[in-house]
Amino acid sequence: MLRLVIVSAHVPPEISQYPDTCVTATFRDVTRSTRVVQQDQDPVWNETLVWYVDVNTLDSSSFAVVQLQDWGSEEEDSSFGSISVPLAGAVSRPNSIITMKKIALRDRNHKATSVRVLIIEARQLQGNNIRPVVKVVIANHTFRTRIKFGNTPFYNETFVQNFQEMPSQLFDEFIIIQIEIGHVYDAPGHVMYSKWLTLYDPANLNAGLKGYVKVNLCVLGAGDRAPDADKIKGDQDGEDNVLKSAAVPSRMVTIQLSIYQAEDLPQMDRNNVKYFRAKDAAISDESDLVDPSVEVTFAGKTMPSVCDLIKLTILDGDEYSDTSILGTTFLSLSQNSFTGSEAHGNVSGFLPCFGPSFLPIYGSPRENMNVEDPYEELNSGTEEGVAYRGRILVELYTSMKVIPNNVIEDIPQETVNKIERFMSRHRYGLCAVFYSATMIDDIKELIQFEVSIGNYGNKFDGTCKPFASTTQYGQAVFDGNCYYYLPWYDTKPMVAVTSFWEDVCYRIKCLNAMQFMYNRLKRNLDDLKAILSPKDPKVEVVWKKLQMELLEDSKKPLPDLENQATATFLDRQRWKLRIRLLQQISKAVERTNSRNPRKKLIVKAENWLHKLASVTVETQISMPDVIIWMLCNERRVAYARVKSHTIMFSKHAHRTNGVLCGKTQTIFMKSILPDKEEESEIPSLLRVRLWLGRLADSPEFMKCCEGRILVFAETYENQKKTHGIWGTRGLNPHPSFSDITGDVRLAKDKFQQPRGWKWDGDWTIEPQRRLLLDIETNHSEVLEEVYENQTRLPEREWRPAPIPYTDVSGSPASPKEEIVCPPGWHFEEDWKVEVNRAVDDAGWEYGVGIPPKHTPGAWHAAEKVYHTHRRRRWLRKRCRDPQSEKREEKMASFLRLHSNAKFKEEDCWEYAPLYGWKFHLQQTSKDVFRRRCWHRKLTPVVAGRGAPIFLLEGSLGVESPETTKNMNEEKKEGEAKEPERTSSQNLLKMNTPLLFCVFRHPFAYVSFLHMSQQTRRLSGTLHPCWDQTLIFEKILIYGDPETIEQDPPLVGVEMFDFDPVDDAMGKHPPPAWKDGVFTIPKIIRPVLKLMAIEILAWGLRSLKTFNLLAVTFPSLTIQCGGEFIETPIITDIYENPNFPINIFLMQVYLPIDEDYAPPIELKVIDHREFGYQPVVGQATIRTLHQYFCDPWEERKPHRLPFRGAQAAIHGSFFFHFVINNYLRPSKIISKFWFWKKDKKEDEANEEEQVDWWSKYYATVGDLSKSGTYLDKGFDTMKMYNCELEEVVEFHGLQDFCKTFRLYRGMVKDESLEDPMVGGEFKGLFRIYPLPEDPNIPPPPRQFKELPESFPQECLVRLYIVRASDLQPKDRNGLCDPYIWIKVGKKRVGEREAYIPNTLDPVFGKMFEFTCSIPQDKDLIISLYDFDLLSPDELIGDTTIDLENRVLSRFGANCGLPQSYCVSGPNQWRDQLPPCKLLEHFAQIKNISLPEISEDGTKATFMERTFLLSDFETKKPLHTHLGPPKERMALHLLRLCGLVPEHIETRTLYTSVQPGIGQGKVQLWVDVFPESLGEPGPAFDITPRKPKPFELRCIIWNTKDVDLEDTNIFGERMSDIYVKGWLDGLEEDKQKTDVHYRSMAGEGNFNWRFVFTMDYLPMEQVCVLTKKQHFWSLDETMQKVPPKLIIQIWDNDKFSADDFLGVLELNLTSIPRPAKRPRDCTVKMLQEGGQDSNPFHRKKPKRISLFAQKNLRGWWPCIVCEEDKRRVSGKVEMSLELLTGKEAEERPAGKGREEPNMNPVLKPPERPATSFLWFTAPMKSIKYIIWQKSKWKILICFCFLLLFLLFATFIYSAPGYLAMKLINPMKGSIKMPAFSKKEKKPLST
Repeated sequence: MLRLVIVSAHVPPEISQYPDTCVTATFRDVTRSTRVVQQDQDPVWNETLVWYVDVNTLDSSSFAVVQLQDWGSEEEDSSFGSISVPLAGAVSRPNSIITMKKIALRDRNHKATSVRVLIIEARQLQGNNIRPVVKVVIANHTFRTRIKFGNTPFYNETFVQNFQEMPSQLFDEFIIIQIEIGHVYDAPGHVMYSKWLTLYDPANLNAGLKGYVKVNLCVLGAGDRAPDADKIKGDQDGEDNVLKSAAVPSRMVTIQLSIYQAEDLPQMDRNNVKYFRAKDAAISDESDLVDPSVEVTFAGKTMPSVCDLIKLTILDGDEYSDTSILGTTFLSLSQNSFTGSEAHGNVSGFLPCFGPSFLPIYGSPRENMNVEDPYEELNSGTEEGVAYRGRILVELYTSMKVIPNNVIEDIPQETVNKIERFMSRHRYGLCAVFYSATMIDDIKELIQFEVSIGNYGNKFDGTCKPFASTTQYGQAVFDGNCYYYLPWYDTKPMVAVTSFWEDVCYRIKCLNAMQFMYNRLKRNLDDLKAILSPKDPKVEVVWKKLQMELLEDSKKPLPDLENQATATFLDRQRWKLRIRLLQQISKAVERTNSRNPRKKLIVKAENWLHKLASVTVETQISMPDVIIWMLCNERRVAYARVKSHTIMFSKHAHRTNGVLCGKTQTIFMKSILPDKEEESEIPSLLRVRLWLGRLADSPEFMKCCEGRILVFAETYENQKKTHGIWGTRGLNPHPSFSDITGDVRLAKDKFQQPRGWKWDGDWTIEPQRRLLLDIETNHSEVLEEVYENQTRLPEREWRPAPIPYTDVSGSPASPKEEIVCPPGWHFEEDWKVEVNRAVDDAGWEYGVGIPPKHTPGAWHAAEKVYHTHRRRRWLRKRCRDPQSEKREEKMASFLRLHSNAKFKEEDCWEYAPLYGWKFHLQQTSKDVFRRRCWHRKLTPVVAGRGAPIFLLEGSLGVESPETTKNMNEEKKEGEAKEPERTSSQNLLKMNTPLLFCVFRHPFAYVSFLHMSQQTRRLSGTLHPCWDQTLIFEKILIYGDPETIEQDPPLVGVEMFDFDPVDDAMGKHPPPAWKDGVFTIPKIIRPVLKLMAIEILAWGLRSLKTFNLLAVTFPSLTIQCGGEFIETPIITDIYENPNFPINIFLMQVYLPIDEDYAPPIELKVIDHREFGYQPVVGQATIRTLHQYFCDPWEERKPHRLPFRGAQAAIHGSFFFHFVINNYLRPSKIISKFWFWKKDKKEDEANEEEQVDWWSKYYATVGDLSKSGTYLDKGFDTMKMYNCELEEVVEFHGLQDFCKTFRLYRGMVKDESLEDPMVGGEFKGLFRIYPLPEDPNIPPPPRQFKELPESFPQECLVRLYIVRASDLQPKDRNGLCDPYIWIKVGKKRVGEREAYIPNTLDPVFGKMFEFTCSIPQDKDLIISLYDFDLLSPDELIGDTTIDLENRVLSRFGANCGLPQSYCVSGPNQWRDQLPPCKLLEHFAQIKNISLPEISEDGTKATFMERTFLLSDFETKKPLHTHLGPPKERMALHLLRLCGLVPEHIETRTLYTSVQPGIGQGKVQLWVDVFPESLGEPGPAFDITPRKPKPFELRCIIWNTKDVDLEDTNIFGERMSDIYVKGWLDGLEEDKQKTDVHYRSMAGEGNFNWRFVFTMDYLPMEQVCVLTKKQHFWSLDETMQKVPPKLIIQIWDNDKFSADDFLGVLELNLTSIPRPAKRPRDCTVKMLQEGGQDSNPFHRKKPKRISLFAQKNLRGWWPCIVCEEDKRRVSGKVEMSLELLTGKEAEERPAGKGREEPNMNPVLKPPERPATSFLWFTAPMKSIKYIIWQKSKWKILICFCFLLLFLLFATFIYSAPGYLAMKLINPMKGSIKMPAFSKKEKKPLST
């Protein structure tokens, strides 16, 4: 057994005001519903809905659909919304209670929808030195975030997109980052908060996880409210908040869709084709100007897919127009597959598959192809198609083979050849017998019905032969009340159509067999449930019948597929599934014992029914639906679609026939008009019998045909009266013999006999039975009129005119003396002249004759000398004789329904003044045309095997040669003319035979069908009580009595509001028909009892102008049950809008059963000058049970303020009772400022750490921002995430008097505007029984004492804390909000104090102003968007009723704090101390006054004793508390349910998007009457101001840095430098100098980074203010975590620098640095045990720099490689944080610049090799070449020197040796010697 307990619901006032609601729940097609709760925004049911199911039959996919219905709505779909309740929890935990609260309903009716996406942050993004941007696509609308740096960027950006689409269409769209919008809307509250989305590469899904992004998703409709994000508790970084991407399924499949061909697609009209061909000779003769293509759409990514439908759209693209949609069809994956979950046991599932099979396509009517289609939207698939538009042959195959990309390929020819076996066609016959057509509107045109299947039978289609597919033209006849019907009587029209389709009978047989089994089981199950008592002996009888029939059906074999060559894979899989399922059911039925309890039997039967329903589906029925059309003047006006399998005949077995095959059924036709307002109207109601089957089985149709079939050919003989002689002269362009329209020439001798048929007799005149009924048919009285005419010459006497008597148009008429009374009628009175119009006292009206007719064009009431004509109107009423012959008998004899008598030829003519006008029987002098009908009977030549009516193919007649000749002459014209008549119209010239089914005698009389009646008309009421029984006259109905008993006609009940145009207010299901009398029997009347309605009429508020005039003197009328009371007039509504007298008593008889109680009507009447008293507003209170009370239960007024003795003073408060007797003492006006003490010196230090915002954050639970507030024992507030009026325990603050909206009547177009609210009425009602015996004393009055109703001045303090989720108004996706307050005529606000570029502004403002209540009761808080040039745009507003806050007994004017403090942040702010408030609360509740001891430690209240220690269990931690006596009084007040100190969250709305919240604002209001003196000090809620800080980061050294470069000697090296900045301040990047040529990854810098920031210590965020763009007007404030980013880079001169590693440090949570480089590892930075999961955090001990101030050590720099992180370097640095004042006192420069102090940074001691090579060439040689290779260079030099010496030796050795050998200098002459003095040579 499944129990679903419906507890309560809430309907926002924006959706509906005081609705009548009930809940319906559906589980497995079984619906249960609760009772109706009327006039309640928060209905409470506490009802249990029960389904008898077995837990074993449930699975994890089971669910129940719950709908909240608007019972009083007039709309067809009156649901507020629905939700699917999953039952997976009940399956896993049976016999347990699963509670679901605040379930958000999914509303599919409201079009306005808002989608909001907040991108918060990202983590673990793959890549190095990335600049990530998040791209968000919301249903094809693209948004992008700002560019961020690093792998863990913080965004906090919101994107909003508004839609005006139906939710059913919108919820299939996606938010890419891939989340389905409908999936978000189905989440609790329509919100997904703080969800982590996993990121994958779409091009390579197997590459693994690429990171996480944290988002908030919200989809809101009208009336939805997003929950407050501050209320979300729990670990938001846990794995439960991770949403896995739908793009990465656990297993991928490939769906292959083969599209082979299409047929029967609509083509352009042939005449239009000729026109275009004349314009363009390139168009061939075979071209039909249709270029079809197929577009396939599927959004699914997984299997089973969230998106179930594959959409196939057939497009037409040609060179003359844009691409248009020819039609749309869908292929459901769930219906063509089986998961195996619906049935248990060994039944396995199969993947989606389909075909090859045809899919029918539906859309707009085909004849609209050649013109602008007014129903083009029907072709897109958004609405139900009304006409067949072709078929498409497709095949679906699903394989486990994965194809990386979508591929479109040609189908191999072998596959195409195999499809030929699926294309064989068989001949089918379709026949329809029309029994009646009723509920037709007043249609003057001829009416015809058409039956078609596919293109067969469509009279406007030229691709198929014409068939007898249309009924005979008929004229609707008045039924005597308000509808019309077609008078077919005993001659019923028939149609017969022959068509060719594939052999799908085996599929239809299986489907019908399963449907037969399902219907039979459901019928027996309903009978079993109808038995109330489980011990009833009928239980066993009904169960045995169910068991026997189900066992019989399940054991019967289904049609076999062995001999079916066209059976597909889906057919075989579905056949096996059904066989196994039937075997399981039969075994289960045999095992079930009838002695089981009734509930258990019902559970089992419902389980079997559910299993049968899962397989009773067939998608491969290629035969299209049968469509019945209603045509008026050859125009389609209504349609009905009938599934072909429901009327298909099968000779296999009776159970394989369609459920409607050969049975008379009632069909409600639908209108094809797109106007939504006309959807509820029924164009026509048909009773028709349909039969469809193979032509070989057509003899079986004759067995179900109840009458005799006749076939006729028909033509009309036309004549015209020329010079008083009837003949064919002057008939052109109408032929002498034609069809009924007079356009198609049908000569009697040109008719052709259909094949297989012959003529049976000659042409005979057929009296038009439908036209013999004149205009007086079914009318009970007729007003006859005739005009008497006279003429004269000017200034002569009047004399009779040449035509003395005429009708209103001037046509001749018979003299009034010659007009006789027809048989069956009598005259009620004699002729009399009408004088009640613009005539003189004798009834004459005058005019001047105008040639050539010499009849006046205008008539005047006064006679002038120039008038030449006058006339007067004579009237006489004629009534039908009540003693005359019965209507049916008269009609039968008059029409000679069963007579074979011959008619005179002159009696069969019908006349009309012009051709095309309505014909009538009696000839008049103005008649010019006449016609008569000729019939010729047809009979079959030889009785064949099939029914001969299906052989009536083709046309009986063709156009005459004259017409053909004229057409040929037109073709010979050289100039191409644009066509005026389409080929569809030419098809009308084909004459088809007429079929009739003639009944001999009627079999039964019924009291409904084509006749209607109406009740008496009640005026001026909203709760009509007719007290009337309608009795119908006997009406003929034809058919078999047994058939009528099985399918009886329906009774329809409509309610109308009498108007010049009668529009139905609503339609109700047919009630059970009972015999009765003219008055309602007493046994069904409700029992009445004398009741007293005591009325508290307090006043009227906010009355709007009526007819451009203000309402100045209103009064109120209260009406209930025929009694009414009117209040005195309010003499000056601007000074005092309350009534002079407030209490009234009304005695009225009301039903004892509250459900039958009449409503209370309220009408406000304005008394204006000259006695004009318009109704300016009215309201209806339908639910009275909430006002019923027991008068003897309490002698004092229940829940009403107590009125005590008080002195009336001038200008006293209109709610003086609240001041003097409820909340305030009557004698105490003095001030209580004893708390004003000098503050202690230590409080100054306390205020630095504790402010009001600490209290706020402690209340919302964000303890990290509240500091030490709670540690000091301070109070918190109550945070309401809704308006204070919506808090349940405060009853809407309407406990003294309720507010009723007054409306201004009916609105003409509710889609454009809401019903106008004309004002408000404040009052209350009490209803209780009165004794009918006058000797019994009446019960006490409920409203005894009330306050004086005079206005009073009040001081109002409005605290606006913050706003959130505002609607963007600027192009940058943000807005510039500011506040504007309006109360009465006062407006308060500061436009220049706007907050730029934000959606979550923090205002922190208090507005203080005075107002007069009740005149200024409405406090309107508006938020506007500041714009520099354009007008400021309203974001949204909210309204607070200040009067209710003061009148309410809950003390909503000023909330009660948790403790009584005389100083500090929680200082008492009310006007009176708690003791005085407690005393007056006791007076209101009529209880004894509290007794509190002087020391305040003990108190007695409400017969209970309280101790102060009971409330204050701990020692106070602060010194701000007041006296103990006042503290005790406050604790007692807090036990009384009064409003605490609070912050309420109000939703902003705007008229542009009604019902959709535009954001939220947090605020509270304090209202203080000025007569009590000044209130306490106001709170200071100014937002916190950030403090300036300076971060000094000294980069000392680096170590183990990756070496990216390679020198000429192959050694690894890097030119290292360090870059750093604060997150969000990327433009303030700083970097060190370069440590060149680091060979070991070591770098020495001694470099200082100096960063300034504005920091909020209490919130631990940095406040950034900067312009988004250089053209931005204002700076944008952003709060980001204080994060320091350090990066190590490799410097390159001729290429981009190489990124080496990054270190990101949150200054509030810094990993403890390592003392040595070797201890510096990745584990220092890891937030959890696993690298790939950012949520399992071990939370190592971390340090806050704001607390530590100084840190120094080693930290690792990280780089990502192959989805793994590793250490790419280590950096040694020191971090120092200084306040702004400290930074001024201890200055330090950037880098090593001056002032280089605190500490002094010396240049680093780097190796001599650290330099840039091209800046010092000699150093480069020394350190690059010489230092590394000096020995090599020396050795090379020595070797080179030796080589040179050796080379020199080799070079000089030969010469030297030669000289040695030759010695040429040996015998040379000696040289002379010279003396030193003479320097001459000496002789030898």
